[in-house]
Amino acid sequence: MGIGNKVLKKLQQEISNQEWNRYIKPLIYDEKGSRSNIAQFYAPNMLIAKWIKTKYEKKIAHLFELESGIKPQVIISISNNQTQQTTTKSKKSSEPEGKIQGKSTILNPSFTFESFIVGDSNQFAYTTAKSVAEKPGALYNPLFLYGGVGLGKTHLIQAIGNYQIAMGKKVIYTTFEQFMNKFTSHLRSQTMDRFREHFRECDILLIDDIQFLSRKEQTQEEFFHTFNELHQAKKQIVITSDRQPNKIAGLVDRLKSRFEWGLMADIQPPGLETKIAIIQKKCEIDGIDLNKDIINFIASNMGNNIREIEGAIIKLNAYSGLMNQELTLEFAQNVIKDQLEEKQANVSIDDIVKLVSKELNVKLSDIKSKKRTKDVVNARRISIYLARNLTPNSMPQIALYFGMKDHTAVSHAMKKITEIIEENENFKVLLEELSNKINSSTSQFD
Repeated sequence: MGIGNKVLKKLQQEISNQEWNRYIKPLIYDEKGSRSNIAQFYAPNMLIAKWIKTKYEKKIAHLFELESGIKPQVIISISNNQTQQTTTKSKKSSEPEGKIQGKSTILNPSFTFESFIVGDSNQFAYTTAKSVAEKPGALYNPLFLYGGVGLGKTHLIQAIGNYQIAMGKKVIYTTFEQFMNKFTSHLRSQTMDRFREHFRECDILLIDDIQFLSRKEQTQEEFFHTFNELHQAKKQIVITSDRQPNKIAGLVDRLKSRFEWGLMADIQPPGLETKIAIIQKKCEIDGIDLNKDIINFIASNMGNNIREIEGAIIKLNAYSGLMNQELTLEFAQNVIKDQLEEKQANVSIDDIVKLVSKELNVKLSDIKSKKRTKDVVNARRISIYLARNLTPNSMPQIALYFGMKDHTAVSHAMKKITEIIEENENFKVLLEELSNKINSSTSQFD
């Protein structure tokens, strides 16, 4: 067995079967084309090549170094007899030199409907996106998905693209910034006919982050005509934004009107259960073993940005492997401490007390008073516990806020809450839900 195949076998032991079969197994190691400092692989198509390069290039190089003592440059090329475009094979056998090819930004093959975790916060957006993927141009055109950063808009829009590519359709996915850059480039070079042909001769046009269209008058004009051409030809258009069309400043009325022709679906911040399910799914796909306490800790404290949550999971796994350290809750807390401190800077004790007051139906003034009724004491202790865990405030600062004598009173409250958590699972769930709601209210549009 050659060194390349040995490396792939080692990699197989470290990743999930699903990821191995879908992305790594089709790789072919070119023994003749490789050198001690170059590892040449061939992938069956651009999607798989891009995915492996993004996610596993460094890992493969590291495994080569362990095997041979030399860390090579890893090259992932497309097999000559299987070369494909990201969208579909062009209907034309040859293209004029300099012509824009029938592809745009490469889609992430892991962004599928199967890998998207559905919860109350995104059920409607998921259902409509899947309907559009199954019947493009027939149901909701355009489909306008909007919501805060990191909530899954890009996942859904690319899931539509991946679904349609598998059906043999020509799909163009681009961010608005890329659309604008291409527009500017072709405008300068006086090749607008190529630009228009590229974006108008597709079956599905996916535009991410359309909010950046704001006040770009020339680009708005060009996009307006592109939209009309595609819509009249019953080609599907899917758009994402961080806000509704009528809240995008500097957007001309006729574009606002067209964006509202089809269907608008929003994605809300995920609830605690959905975030837990997302973390579990991510761990399953990447072959990462996190226990229940770590998963609950991340879900309760990392806010709602799914990309940040996934980043934290990857970081934990990397640190654990590099340091040969067991993944415990204490280890996880230390590794992602910096990210949590950044989150905490956005949360105030006022935010916490207001939410606890509302959720537990206890007057806000009572929580900060000297009252000793059972409900008030419980609400005060919970507020102190959350303030200590979700804000950067020290115990003396928290004591000052609640009018306590000194930090020992805060320490006593923390100890009492910890005892209750150990004895009462329902109380622990309540704290996690409150933490999640506090993070939701302060980081929805970070």
